[in-house]
Amino acid sequence: MKATPLSPIALELAQTLVRMDTVSANSNLVLIHFIRDALKKLGVTSRLTFNAEKTKANLFATLGEGKPSGVILSGHTDTVPWAGQDWSVDPLSGVVRDGKLFGRGSADMKSFIALAVANAALFLESKAPFAIHLAFSYDEEVGCFGVKDLIADMRDAGVKPLACIVGEPTSMVPAIAHKGVYRYRCCVRGKDAHSSLTPQSVNAIEMAARMVCKVREMAERFERSEPRYDGFDVPFSTASVGQFHGGIADNVVPRDAQFRYEFRELPTSDVAAMQTEVVAYARSLEPAMQKVAPEAGIQFETLCAVPSFLGSAGDSITRLAQRLAGEQGTTLVAFGTEAGLFKNAGIPSVVCGPGSIGQAHQPDEYVSLAQLARCEAFMRGLAATHEID
Repeated sequence: MKATPLSPIALELAQTLVRMDTVSANSNLVLIHFIRDALKKLGVTSRLTFNAEKTKANLFATLGEGKPSGVILSGHTDTVPWAGQDWSVDPLSGVVRDGKLFGRGSADMKSFIALAVANAALFLESKAPFAIHLAFSYDEEVGCFGVKDLIADMRDAGVKPLACIVGEPTSMVPAIAHKGVYRYRCCVRGKDAHSSLTPQSVNAIEMAARMVCKVREMAERFERSEPRYDGFDVPFSTASVGQFHGGIADNVVPRDAQFRYEFRELPTSDVAAMQTEVVAYARSLEPAMQKVAPEAGIQFETLCAVPSFLGSAGDSITRLAQRLAGEQGTTLVAFGTEAGLFKNAGIPSVVCGPGSIGQAHQPDEYVSLAQLARCEAFMRGLAATHEID
């Protein structure tokens, strides 16, 4: 593909969005209202769906009302934090240096959002037989929570898109699969006692440790015997424990303990069966615990459920993304995205956006201006497209 320069307007908009603090723990409304107002100047009405506290919102807007169908450009507005990281620039600076745009969210994934909005007028003028839908969500980084409400609202409004392009950083190579991400909290209730009287107690940490060992045993089994899915950097499902808490003193048998764990399952695996196995093991431990203390037990809470995504190189939206990006092949990505949720809603999807996941979530996160120029050419090509297939 012939290189085209990045427009100053697109770069300025990307810098503006990067300079907004939309870490998942904070509100994203400053960014959402900014985009809503920018689209309003073009005569475009945005639909906002809020979280329960009204502190965060999704934005859905259609460029080309009246056309029979549309293609979604999807992006999340939240970012991961940067506390404790060693940055050489202000994470909210949006500074350009050495052909790169630096700042939290520059790669993941405010630049894609900026490029979509910067080309909104072009989409409105497009002769393409389909509309462009902008779908910008909250709380993707902590579990893809916002997009679920966005998809439900889209359905309620009677919007039936042709396809979805999720603009996560893939170096502009269309990605057709990723693993699912499922996180759980396991809470163990035992019975406390003085540590000299252990037979009269149920040690919650020790029971939780057995559960941790179960998760580890499953991880080892996946690595040892699960059928491989070539193309992933880790071609089997994984399981790991990320946090563990319990105990109040060395001489007190702990009543409570909890830990968090996750499964990252292949698109061809069954995460429900994985969690069922963990719960079944917990139930096998409870009779002995309750013999000492009837109130003892083990409970679970689902913290995050991001389904895996499995598209196809033969999908029309994948072939379109290849043409627009000037790429012959496709890739698989290790990280989770909202693509699985759109696919499960019946919308063919592909993941394709500027920058590399290797630069995301890192100190001095950046995206190259060359990648942004490629993405803007992608947007302009989409506006000039006459048909999906």
